Amino acid sequence: MLAIRQEEFDELKNFIYKNYGIDLSKKKHLVEGRLGNAIIAKGYESFGQYFNHVYEDKTGNELSHLLNRITTNHTYFMRERSHFDFYKETILPYLGNTVKNQNLGIWSAGCSSGEEAYTLAMLTDDCFSLKPQWDTRILATDLSDRVLDIAQKGIYPASSVETLPIQYKEKYLIKCDEGYQFIDRIKHNILFHKFNLMDSFHFKRKFHVIFCRNVMIYFDKKTKLELVKKFYEATEDGGYLIIGHSEYLEKDSLAYQYVMPAVYRKG
Repeated sequence: MLAIRQEEFDELKNFIYKNYGIDLSKKKHLVEGRLGNAIIAKGYESFGQYFNHVYEDKTGNELSHLLNRITTNHTYFMRERSHFDFYKETILPYLGNTVKNQNLGIWSAGCSSGEEAYTLAMLTDDCFSLKPQWDTRILATDLSDRVLDIAQKGIYPASSVETLPIQYKEKYLIKCDEGYQFIDRIKHNILFHKFNLMDSFHFKRKFHVIFCRNVMIYFDKKTKLELVKKFYEATEDGGYLIIGHSEYLEKDSLAYQYVMPAVYRKG
């Protein structure tokens, strides 16, 4: 296996941290393992040669491939189900009674291959099915082109949808050669976009709910605090931020109010 020199790793680590907020400090062996064979297959003799190619590639394709390899996009339907129960039983009824302009703002930030976004879309549709005048579209963003391509197709193997409640499978999914496909009403209600959470937020409106689960595990404390501050400013009063159960926000430095494990509220 191709070995990465310390100076090569430091160069990549600093570049990724500066541009994407991802902390690779303790991931040297992971980077080496996930990139080594691919670099050899491309004909490069060292990590340094390959990194120079990545930096010089004006299309951004090689950088996208690199990011896909060094980040883990592991997710599944109904992951950390208590969040979805809270969304269905508490958040959606609250929004239905308080949002006057009938325009919901829901963001799946770090949506990976789309399982979270589709689950939110199904739950929202189920709750607002008798309110067709409401705008319930969901924004779903990720850094990876590869997982966004999967998400936009809305097709998942049969084994992947086993964790979904039977009523949702019957109502929102249809069988296809590859497994199951979401019906157009659900697919068209999710706006998938590539977005770097380190970029400035210039959204036209604020969000009532932001799901950003198991994303900040890649960030150091400083980056995490800066991101949560941006989330707070992009959240409507009374809106929610939901993070992963394995993540932790220090309450003393947090503007959000703690609601329950991994759930926070503004105001």
